[in-house]
Amino acid sequence: MHDTLPFHRSLVEKYDRPGPRYTSYPTAPQFQAAFAEDDYRAAAERSNRLAEPKPLSVYVHIPFCESLCYYCACNKIITHNRERAASYLTWLKREIALQGTLFDESRRMTQLHLGGGTPTYLSNDQLGELMTALDEAFHFAPPAAREFSLEVDPRTVTPTQIHELRALGFNRLSLGVQDFDSDVQRAVNRVQSEAQVVGLVEAARDAGFQSVSVDLIYGLPLQTVASFDATLDKIIALRPDRIAAYSYAHLPELFKAQRLIRPEDMPPPERKLELLELIIRRLTGTGYVYIGMDHFALPEDELSLARDNGTLQRNFQGYSTHADCDLIGLGNTAIGKVGDSYSQNVKETAQYQARLAAGRLPVMRGYRLSDDDRLRREVINALMCHGRIDIAATEAAHGIVFRRYFAEALDALAEMRGDGLIAITAEAIEVLPAGRLMMRNVAMAFDAYLARSEGRHSRTV
Repeated sequence: MHDTLPFHRSLVEKYDRPGPRYTSYPTAPQFQAAFAEDDYRAAAERSNRLAEPKPLSVYVHIPFCESLCYYCACNKIITHNRERAASYLTWLKREIALQGTLFDESRRMTQLHLGGGTPTYLSNDQLGELMTALDEAFHFAPPAAREFSLEVDPRTVTPTQIHELRALGFNRLSLGVQDFDSDVQRAVNRVQSEAQVVGLVEAARDAGFQSVSVDLIYGLPLQTVASFDATLDKIIALRPDRIAAYSYAHLPELFKAQRLIRPEDMPPPERKLELLELIIRRLTGTGYVYIGMDHFALPEDELSLARDNGTLQRNFQGYSTHADCDLIGLGNTAIGKVGDSYSQNVKETAQYQARLAAGRLPVMRGYRLSDDDRLRREVINALMCHGRIDIAATEAAHGIVFRRYFAEALDALAEMRGDGLIAITAEAIEVLPAGRLMMRNVAMAFDAYLARSEGRHSRTV
């Protein structure tokens, strides 16, 4: 893959249409209620029986937040009542214990991610309890083999707490910044100072965190090219190891919180393209590598190295170096990927507790992949992570004639080929530099379910 990332506005505009982010294939709209607890248990059993069972990755959903960020589309609970978090932790530990019995003791947990909500809504003592329960159930790999990360709201932690988090075993931090401009912050009800963020980044480096990541959002109310350029100046000066710059999807008809944003404050559609162009120019111009899909990393970061050596993966947390694991989702709404299946927990906290009180896993829906799903997942993952499909290797692995099997997909790609986004030869389909921003569009050609899930996705650029 090439490090150049040309920005052709006419092509970006042409291909900016709704489409999946491909954190899974098939995507979540295909999950079915018919997939229940017994299916999940069977998937775990099959994964234990593999000749070489995969290591374990765990995602824990902590749904609580102290205040509402108006742009947020996550599943969260806004409360100042800390008792609710204590109660949730009790049930979470019950789910951890239940899940722990399903996976062979010889398997090791190499990856952990705490998301939300605000994981740091839990006190460090509570997080310590959680880590103990996880270690007992899933057996932590040795420290050198672990990637344990959590999302941090800079308004909820102090530099001292950052050191305590490192002592608990976390070695990667993701800080939600979004934008430093005070007008933008007020418009989305997330006010935090630059000094807070700088103090936490310094503390994380001091404490020996291996990686510090910063999240930004472009397309927020009142954002201008000049205001966001000032935010990028400050971020670049901090030199985080990774930067995720997400496009804001304004869908007030779907997400109630977004109705609190004043329509007249929303930037015009062309502004988003100007902001995206700015982000790419500034970040690649100061040495960041474009990994794909909103993600940038320093050249020496593990994500950049994985992209270069062909081991980059993609899962529900985005790009990863450890995604070839069985992923266990814990907490309400959490999604898992075990063996050839996906599963998602119930959404409502009361339902979550009721299932666990009955000694049952809180699985709400899921999906078991067919042979066709597995083939298409592999092809889409190759595109999203490596920008290239090796045709001969795919044919050998799946016993197909690529051009015959994917005749419809190849027809769908003709226009992108004509626009110089991709190259198609007898050996490979390759995403060209001009097409790297449109890799979701390329992947969509291989999605057998796309027509069924239209209207449920964010725009591709």
